[in-house]
Amino acid sequence: MAGMPMSAIGAASDPRVDNGLNPTSYPNRVLQKLHDTSIPLEEYMHYAKLTREEEERLYGPGSSFQATEGPVKAFFKGKILRKPVQHREVPIPRALSISAEGEPMQENGSNDKYAGDNADKGCRGSVTITDEEWVQASRAARTATWSAVFYLITTDILGPFSTGYAFSQMGFGPGVALFTIFCVLFVVHCLTSFGACSFSSTSDRYPMKGYGDVAFRVYGPWFRHVCNILQSFQFFLNVALIIISSGQSISQMSKGKLCFIVCVVVCAIAGCIIGQIRTLQRFGWLASSAVFMNLLIIFCTMGVIAHSTPNFTALFASYPALFPNGINDPPPVHISGSSPPGLGLVDNVNGLMNAVFSFGGATLFVELMAEMRRPMDFWKGMICAEVLIYICYMVYGCFCYALQGQYVFNPSYQGVSPYGWQTFGNVLGLITGMIAAVLYGNIGIKVLYNNIGRDVFKFPILESKKGKWIFVGFVPLYWILAFVVAISVPQITSWIVFVGAACILQFTYTFPPFLMVGFKTQRDAILPEETFDATTGAIHHVDSGMKRWIRGYKKELLWNMWDTFFALGAATTAILGIYSAISIMNGAYNNGSNLTGWSCKSPTGG
Repeated sequence: MAGMPMSAIGAASDPRVDNGLNPTSYPNRVLQKLHDTSIPLEEYMHYAKLTREEEERLYGPGSSFQATEGPVKAFFKGKILRKPVQHREVPIPRALSISAEGEPMQENGSNDKYAGDNADKGCRGSVTITDEEWVQASRAARTATWSAVFYLITTDILGPFSTGYAFSQMGFGPGVALFTIFCVLFVVHCLTSFGACSFSSTSDRYPMKGYGDVAFRVYGPWFRHVCNILQSFQFFLNVALIIISSGQSISQMSKGKLCFIVCVVVCAIAGCIIGQIRTLQRFGWLASSAVFMNLLIIFCTMGVIAHSTPNFTALFASYPALFPNGINDPPPVHISGSSPPGLGLVDNVNGLMNAVFSFGGATLFVELMAEMRRPMDFWKGMICAEVLIYICYMVYGCFCYALQGQYVFNPSYQGVSPYGWQTFGNVLGLITGMIAAVLYGNIGIKVLYNNIGRDVFKFPILESKKGKWIFVGFVPLYWILAFVVAISVPQITSWIVFVGAACILQFTYTFPPFLMVGFKTQRDAILPEETFDATTGAIHHVDSGMKRWIRGYKKELLWNMWDTFFALGAATTAILGIYSAISIMNGAYNNGSNLTGWSCKSPTGG
């Protein structure tokens, strides 16, 4: 969800922004230095330290900073409690950023749109803007508070509609244990490692804008390309997955009277149209409303499940093996405290990958941190969001499995038998699904454009006239390809397992400790006699190569060995997950005609 400005949700305004400066983008001179291989890690760390000190001076205890009240809090106080709402902005004296001192004055356009539109015509309007003003404009983009991060993380991650199915594949004991372990490892270890790398190398002078920037500063261009390609692949598959689930919703609402291919085509066409929104500034309130829609689906589904039978029609269409005597004589509901009988390793890993998919979202955390005025407040918003998400997952997953047992459907709101409640859940699911699909598609296209289009094919900047037209043409191509993938393998569970194993597990559990090892090894390899001149950028090392890496690795040997073991274990789990996903796809094609590609038969039956 990083494509939207978080100022739309409870953000505070920045009183340091001058009129006439663009507060929504970084200066071009800053962007050009983001991927400069000649800049050593010591320089990133130097300016990051200065930026952290300056943030403490400007926003820490004893400073004159006070955030304005966000729209949610202002509405609650003013309209509900009838209390006065204060919108105060304490002026902060203009002061040159100590993390950008030494930069010369530069000639740059004062308006990105004007410069971009006129660049195609060969003309350029420019004014003299000092480095101080560039830093002010760069910081103006950071308007997010911890409450905004809470909303966006919850919007991005909260979606417990596969947790009941995950419990049905693992049982109560392993399910609760693994969900808890994954949550704790994600918050305590992986995000701590990832945050340490980010906070120690991002600054006003060298800001980070994505996961690939962290990878670049630790391991270089090769790992940045790996992360960007994998991130683009994940967003693409997320769009395909949402197309499938939305197509199932339409098919179920039509009671199977519409060909399933038509249902999926409708979703793809809607994505081609809505996806033309290039900037997501108007999506802020809509994305935050998706959180409450999801919670409404959760509560309603729990109530219906408690007073009705499972949707045997949808289950028989997708999982005929559950009905050895036919749909008219289903076996009784069975729950298990341990691994359910009759399920093998592939099924258990299947449930495990659903747990991984549930806690996915670390791919966007750099973007969220990059938009925060006080980046250390990120932890407050993140921890609050993860606590809410964990509670929802545990309560909802255990509840669904306890009442429906092996008959939990994925997604769960399509597994209720009353048609009216099916339709209610499907309508809300369609809305939240399309919001998520447009956001993921928008971010995925921009990642491809900026990291492949601009680097390889020399595309113009996205804000230029030509860039906008390229974006317009690329959106339908992106959604058509996602439609082809979705209709070729219309299996929600298989794709959840595959995306969780191949992509989400890497960004959430494999890469953070791997990045931490590389960062600490290079940081700890620095000797007292080695120097870095901030004025000239000159750096003096007494040695290089493998000897340096070994010395740095030994400095915190036990922690580095643990992180290495952790990363290798996560990578091994990913291989098991990919194998499990492929096995499930193959089994579904052989055993269920409703799950084969390019068929009018719907996975929900009918």
